[in-house]
Amino acid sequence: MPDLRLALPAAALWIACALAIGAPDAAAFAALAGGVLAAVLIASAARRARRRAGAVLVGVVLAGGALGCAVSAVHAPGRTADLLERAAQERQEVTVQVRAESPGRRVASGFDGAERWSWKGTALGVDGADAGPDVRGISVPVTVFTVADGSGAVPPFGSVVAVSGALRANEPGESTSFRLSASHPASVVADAPVWLGWTEPVRSAFARAARETPGDGGALLPGLAIGDESGVSEELDAAMKASALSHLTAVSGANCALVTGLVFVVAARVGASRRMRVVIAATALLAFVVLVGPGASILRAAVMAAVVLLALARGRPADGLPSLALAVVLLLVHDPWMARDYGFALSVAATAGLLLLAGPLARRLTRWMPRAVALAIAVPAAAQLACQPILLLLTPTIPLYGVGANLLAEPAAPVATVLGCLACLTLPWAPWLGELFVRLAWLPSAWIARIAHTAASLPGAALPWVDGIVGVVLCVCVLVAVGVVIARVHLPRPVVVTAALGLGGVVVAYGGVLGGGLVARAIGTPDDWQIAACDVGQGDALLVRDGDAVAMIDVGRTPEAASACLDRLGVARIDLLVLTHYDADHVAGLPGVIERVERALVGPPSRESDEQVVASLEAHGASVERALAGMAGTLGRLRWDVLWPRGARDEVPTGNDGSVVLRTSGAGLTGLFLGDLGERAQDELLGAAGIGRVDVVKVAHHGSADQSERLYAVSSPRIGLLSVGADNGYGHPTRRSLDILGEVGAVAVRTDTRGLILVSPGADGPRVWTERPEAADAGGRPYPGRERGGTWPPGTPAGAARAAPVPARPARSRVRSRSSPGTRSGLPPLCWCRGPRASSPTAPSAPCGTRSRRRIRVSRSATSPPPTTPRASSSPSRAPPSSESRG
Repeated sequence: MPDLRLALPAAALWIACALAIGAPDAAAFAALAGGVLAAVLIASAARRARRRAGAVLVGVVLAGGALGCAVSAVHAPGRTADLLERAAQERQEVTVQVRAESPGRRVASGFDGAERWSWKGTALGVDGADAGPDVRGISVPVTVFTVADGSGAVPPFGSVVAVSGALRANEPGESTSFRLSASHPASVVADAPVWLGWTEPVRSAFARAARETPGDGGALLPGLAIGDESGVSEELDAAMKASALSHLTAVSGANCALVTGLVFVVAARVGASRRMRVVIAATALLAFVVLVGPGASILRAAVMAAVVLLALARGRPADGLPSLALAVVLLLVHDPWMARDYGFALSVAATAGLLLLAGPLARRLTRWMPRAVALAIAVPAAAQLACQPILLLLTPTIPLYGVGANLLAEPAAPVATVLGCLACLTLPWAPWLGELFVRLAWLPSAWIARIAHTAASLPGAALPWVDGIVGVVLCVCVLVAVGVVIARVHLPRPVVVTAALGLGGVVVAYGGVLGGGLVARAIGTPDDWQIAACDVGQGDALLVRDGDAVAMIDVGRTPEAASACLDRLGVARIDLLVLTHYDADHVAGLPGVIERVERALVGPPSRESDEQVVASLEAHGASVERALAGMAGTLGRLRWDVLWPRGARDEVPTGNDGSVVLRTSGAGLTGLFLGDLGERAQDELLGAAGIGRVDVVKVAHHGSADQSERLYAVSSPRIGLLSVGADNGYGHPTRRSLDILGEVGAVAVRTDTRGLILVSPGADGPRVWTERPEAADAGGRPYPGRERGGTWPPGTPAGAARAAPVPARPARSRVRSRSSPGTRSGLPPLCWCRGPRASSPTAPSAPCGTRSRRRIRVSRSATSPPPTTPRASSSPSRAPPSSESRG
């Protein structure tokens, strides 16, 4: 049986720290109460011999929890400063002296396309704050976001730099107390001390040599050897995560074991004594930690390795689980905020899984295979099982091929690590030898990258799982059942049978859910869509994706509609959210999606309510940036470019004409998303940006008459998406906007008549899937109430439509699908719309099916009734003036 005497109080300490750092004011009281209760239990157990063991165990566990609360309460006051808090509240720009204490991480493209990096450090002083005099002698953890210049964005590890920018306060439980967004590149105030400064030239030389090798092998090599992931592309990073190989670039126990083990063996070969071997190995371990940087996983591994080395120096073998527990206790006492660090949690969980599960699992597998093969399978399986509940909090999926990918990659990882470390040591003084080591290390690194891409591209690479805490609890229950089945020789038979039956039931139920999901997707929405227009009433909510990378452009008016659209399309995470402007029909649905947002681009705020939207995003952990023309980035294989607004940050327009305009290009379809831009702003956009031809355009302002014919002629879209509410009071879409689309040969597809719209790339152009066939009503009736869509305030005369309803196009014969509804498999063409690439904006329009050879397939659900031909309205009408409209 494993020795849990130290593991249980260590777990209590961990839980207490995780809770106490979120409520530091209550931590001291909880520590006092827990300490008193623990003392009472232990004292009473000393008098009662019968129940001594159980009471002592409970008392020790409570003491661990009390210790966690106590250290959290002690550390909390030193993590802030009054001047920093006031500067953050008043959003002043200050100059902070920060000691760099972590490697940099590329986070996003900055303003005008500049690279942005983040790194962590300790604020030592503040200058130039209006809230008070300059301050020195503080020690406050901060996260710094800097813009790269010619010399790089991340200062050398251990150096002190002056960073000017705006401060934002973090939540109490976050690893740092403040975020500092630099407005200028950081300047070095003091160089790193010698014992830290040697790492920068070594890391830089290794990174340069690795970049000279081809492909993803060179990009991955620094991560495998020293944890430097700065060169890893988004595509490779996603593949590593999908194949459960991302742990290879998080330097942890395996790397420390390799370094200390090799040094220990070499020292033994040259005749060093046992204690001298321990000293040499410990020195090498310390140098390796300094080279890599003080990440949570490397610190856990280093402390655990130090405990093992100390035991070896005393001539006693170290037990793995107590060593792990002691490492957890020491690190959390030093820094309680590490309790919420995912890297620390994954490192501890993986190590515990290897210690507790790998051996029993290997013994079970030896019944069907050789021991060496069984152990090779058991090691990655045990680590994956132990880490899975934590990984579900990051991404609610299960990597189906994770164990197999690790089985193939694990033999190559230590080779790349050792050769990479040798390259680091030799490059500064023997570049030719270091480059040779880099070339040799490239081979296993490229092999691992190829495995990651292959595993991630296989069908079913990421199986869906229940999201949130429910999914974590369910996963833990499954793991407990697996553990019971593996260790069945030590447990009563009824317990084993119950666990086996429960495990089998979960497997069957999960298989049924997966199978049902596959069937539902087969008969429902297509799974190769790239652009989606959600049906959210009178408002915008659009999605662009490539693989698992998803961007959302506006969120509609209601949180429920936005959330339902994401759920229907299986979007669990929004990598990029673009809020074009702050009208309610574009941003009011934010609460329904905000928990899924990683990064946000926002239009220029002009009101206090606009600032509240930005603050809400930041409070939920999203990285928020002001969108300006010239910004660019990638979304999987797609490239996105911000085309509008242009000008200085304090000169850009607000409202509809300040809408963020986004263009996407690259793999598949090209798209242009115009927000609510008016005709004049569209003409200015056309003169200032290279629009080019696009496949899909999101028609500006829900199809109002305020459109630029020139812009649509130049962009020459094939599909015009109209995100519009049924029965809206504006007459959207207007006849003019539909005529403009018709003149350039674009097929108009509307959410008010078609519901959800999905556009997929095809060999002969874009393919369109819609939720329902075109309805009879063309919109534009007086506003019946807010709950029906639209944005005209209740009680305000909305007027009638700006123009009469668009006459229906001639009815076309439609063939009902012989297969399932809503799919393209086996579905005959329901509407082949042929539109010309008009030679001029005044080219005559013609009914669908009579214009050009370009074909855009528009499919509908086969279970829906055929469309009817509406009668044109003859009543004169006009909509509210566009200058007053915020719709």
